[in-house]
Amino acid sequence: MTANTLVNSKLVCVALNDKAQLAALDATFNEAPYKKPPTQPVLYYKPRNTWSVDGAEVEWAKDFDGNDVAEMVVGASLGVVIGKETCRVSAEDALNYVAGYTIVGDFSLPEASYYRPDIKGKCLDTSAPVGPEIVAADKIANPDALTVTISVNGELKSTFELGNMERSVAELISIISRIMTLQAGEIIAVGFAGDRVAVAKGDKVEASIEGVGTLTNTLGGA
Repeated sequence: MTANTLVNSKLVCVALNDKAQLAALDATFNEAPYKKPPTQPVLYYKPRNTWSVDGAEVEWAKDFDGNDVAEMVVGASLGVVIGKETCRVSAEDALNYVAGYTIVGDFSLPEASYYRPDIKGKCLDTSAPVGPEIVAADKIANPDALTVTISVNGELKSTFELGNMERSVAELISIISRIMTLQAGEIIAVGFAGDRVAVAKGDKVEASIEGVGTLTNTLGGA
């Protein structure tokens, strides 16, 4: 069964879960208007129009006037596939609610502000490919020990060890399950490297996690 057929109603992404990114932004977070770093996971949704699959072309974004934008970026995350209704679970029990793991790509416009997120830039059609498949949870002994890499046209551009996440996979499931009830087939993209990778029209992007697979997509517009 391919990953896209298992997405059920929600694809939830966790922002600012890279310890290095949080440290780099510490001074910014302590300025007005908030004057402190986030105390809870920062979540955003990739709505249904963004969902796509391994091997699919990702549409190059257009601006409000219908012209091609100048640049796009990509991040990649481990995708945690929920296996059963998950509500107010403890971190100790959280992984028992996981059906499996996959890879989530997140193509978007460059992020200019975390206080006023660019909703349009995060909700582009076909911008969230998921795949290449679902790997059963019992095949991954420790999801926090995995590493996410991104290569563009065969050249390694990003490496993100999930051990460097601010909150672990189990912690995130527990916290999010107190914010919303998760249902079977819903996916949490648990964390992206703080530095997104710049991409150009026609680029071939490969997001890989050893033991989970490689998600391959090509940018359109060339």
